[in-house]
Amino acid sequence: MKTVEAECPVPVHSLAPFVVLTFGLSWGIIALFILAPETMTAVFGTFSGDHPLFLLAIYSPSIAGIALVAFHGGAEGLRGYLGRLALWRCPPAWYGFILVVTPLLFIVGAALKGIPPVDWLPEGPAFSVLAAMGLMALKGAWEEPGWRGFALPLLQRRLVPFWAGLVVGAVWGVWHLPAFLLSGTDQSNWAFMPFVAGSMALSLIMVAMVNASRGSILLPALFHYQLINPLWPDAQPYDNALFIVAAVVVVWLNRQAMFSRDFAVTSVIGSED
Repeated sequence: MKTVEAECPVPVHSLAPFVVLTFGLSWGIIALFILAPETMTAVFGTFSGDHPLFLLAIYSPSIAGIALVAFHGGAEGLRGYLGRLALWRCPPAWYGFILVVTPLLFIVGAALKGIPPVDWLPEGPAFSVLAAMGLMALKGAWEEPGWRGFALPLLQRRLVPFWAGLVVGAVWGVWHLPAFLLSGTDQSNWAFMPFVAGSMALSLIMVAMVNASRGSILLPALFHYQLINPLWPDAQPYDNALFIVAAVVVVWLNRQAMFSRDFAVTSVIGSED
């Protein structure tokens, strides 16, 4: 699929319109509810983390990425770009990190916070738990075609993965700012700057993950889902600190790849096998 990238390149300067579209759509929607709450509520209903317009705001990175890939690569480019959602091959340790280590970090964080296991286990009937998990599957994981699928490869054309990951992570964290200003969102109960630091740490983990899988969008999406999986306890700020420690370990173990562009995925359209 690398030939598609060569024929229909997505230029580095498309990062600027990506950021403008991403922030413009998401922050624009939320700003309207903050600045004109009565009018927006009368027209669209009460705004919350489950509101369709909130979901649209969440999808803005991927909407921006899809729009720009379509502009530069057309239908063929879109097929190559979205085909990265099916890339699953990577070192098995990454699946262990996603499926085992990630829940353990939340559970350890809850223990450090003094939350007994009985207090963080999901409450209610099984169907309500499954419904909550399904709703979360419609949320943050679908940011990844934008952040790690579009922005990261372009940044890695200019920066080594470590710095590219920090930049994407910082922008990703700041992008969440409006959610901290709205009641009814998880972030409204959190501190903003530690969240940004945690976002940068998580981004470094996902950079190593994407490069190890030669451009998969599926793996960071699965990891992102685990981060918001309602099965795991909210142990802020302890879980945040544990993921920062985990990022340090991941960077150290992958230091050769993290500080060299020789191993960096730079293709937006298609894989880099």
